[in-house]
Amino acid sequence: MNTTETTRHTAERHASSLEKQAAHEDHSAADADNHSYAIAQAAAIRSTLSEEAQTSDQQRRLTERSVDAVVGAGMFRLFTPKRYGGFEAKPSVLFDACVELGRGCCSASWVVSVLNMGNYMVGHYPVATQDEVWGEDPDIGIALIISPSRASVERVEGGVIVSGEWGYASGCLHAGWIAALIPKGIAPDDETPNLILMRAEDVEIRDTWHITGMRGTGSNTVVAKELFIPNHRITPYAPIVTGKNPHIAARHPLYSVSFSGLLSLGLLGPQLGAVETALNMVREQSHDRRVTSSTFRSQAQSPAFQTDMAEAAMMIQGARLHARQIVDTVEHHALSGALPDELTRSSFRMESTRATKLCRDAIERILTAYGSAAFMESNPLQRIWRDIHVGSRHAGFGMGIPQLVYGRSLVGLDPREISYLV
Repeated sequence: MNTTETTRHTAERHASSLEKQAAHEDHSAADADNHSYAIAQAAAIRSTLSEEAQTSDQQRRLTERSVDAVVGAGMFRLFTPKRYGGFEAKPSVLFDACVELGRGCCSASWVVSVLNMGNYMVGHYPVATQDEVWGEDPDIGIALIISPSRASVERVEGGVIVSGEWGYASGCLHAGWIAALIPKGIAPDDETPNLILMRAEDVEIRDTWHITGMRGTGSNTVVAKELFIPNHRITPYAPIVTGKNPHIAARHPLYSVSFSGLLSLGLLGPQLGAVETALNMVREQSHDRRVTSSTFRSQAQSPAFQTDMAEAAMMIQGARLHARQIVDTVEHHALSGALPDELTRSSFRMESTRATKLCRDAIERILTAYGSAAFMESNPLQRIWRDIHVGSRHAGFGMGIPQLVYGRSLVGLDPREISYLV
């Protein structure tokens, strides 16, 4: 799709979203912030996402029908401020919506999560910057990339000139803006990571997302070449993570929440929804499927199958309990206007890692119980298996870093010497 077609389709989706808003004008502002309403919107498009999931997987990007569905349901503006027509939702809304969406398509849910994280970041910029981003389109997506960057940065009058590449840019194919890190800021003495906002039309999206799972996220590489970024689109990253950004004073407490906790629950939701779908699919088919080379009339009659299903169900329940603990803790502190202490923030990384491993172990048990037919290309179980195996190895969960972060904090040492994501 060329730039003109993309712009036209974005405009059409925005018009459709505005029409939907008008159709629901009887809903008050309170309804837009209502947890049940947002989750109902997510549930209403679950079947559409499920129908499109295989095509999204095959073409390595969400289908336009999937994108239209999530935009029409308002899923790209969960964290957009109310004054722009967003939900300005609580952390629990993001988690529960992503679980619901993940039941239909793990990749679509992941994109919704990441683009809302981008919205969260824009909420830390001055109002004038927010006007530029959301003023004409509250449904516009902001793809967020928080991996460290070796981008070259030249300070010039009024901003910086940036050249660099940022990989794993989930949702960049459906975003109007890209938020990414550069290694230094505007001030001559600021050599710390800063967050910049780039218009999607000003960067190149390099087709690099050739991977086994989470294929529909289209997590390609963003490339900027000598791109000028004005000062108002640059902000220090550390104050956002520590809840000390000066631009969020007197704003909704959402924007002073623990970002590491928010990121953890946002990426857990898609995986939990997907593995629950897999469990239910196998349960529903168990009375009609035979156990090869046995006398059991069906899988449901097999004690071995029953044991596998019981273990998988408990793993999923355990993952939910860990995730809910993060949700409740993050939300409690956000609404009280207090950032969790360092030990608690470090525990989010560890607890989310445990939860995502439980999802991965559960999908293994589920497919083993189902049998080799789960790996037929026509069977959605193998896609869920691939998605969870890739998603659960996101850098936020992997390589032993969460354990080091939490362990270091437990003994009173600075976890940020291990990772900036605390």
